[in-house]
Amino acid sequence: MGKRSTREDKNVYFRAREDAGLTRAEASEATSISESRIEKIELQNSVPHPDEVNAMAEAYGSPSICNYYCSHDCEIGQHYVPEIQTRHLTQAVLEMLASLNDLEEQKNRLIAITADGIIDDNEIKDLARIQNELDRISMAIDSFNLWVDDKTAAGVIDKDKLSAARAAAKEKGRSSDL
Repeated sequence: MGKRSTREDKNVYFRAREDAGLTRAEASEATSISESRIEKIELQNSVPHPDEVNAMAEAYGSPSICNYYCSHDCEIGQHYVPEIQTRHLTQAVLEMLASLNDLEEQKNRLIAITADGIIDDNEIKDLARIQNELDRISMAIDSFNLWVDDKTAAGVIDKDKLSAARAAAKEKGRSSDL
């Protein structure tokens, strides 16, 4: 491996490649993206295309760069996709459970607000608070899922076993709905 850059303003793609221990030449071979294109992306002279980000994420074992791309580099994603912070498993789970507990308290208020299909001025403040709580839950779930993706990419979690277990759980859920 070549020496690491001493550059301080490395973007997420640059850091992910270096963290994977790859030179630009090795990254080019692993991603089928030209070395010069990788350099342009890393030096922020060019924005990567979605297929390039997917290739880098897979080659570098860094699924989180996909979220970064969507939340920072994609014009549509900048509006709709929040940046997800990778957290430790315990922190992600505790945040999710705390949010779910808080939402449980809001459930009856949400039913009352939405029952008539009209959101009046007296209900808007509560609706906004509930919507914020749902956003917190969504972020906690996304953080948990990103943790799983990172651990799967790193080989800590067996991808095939996880996929099989998820498919079995999904099928079990369907059969219990019948």
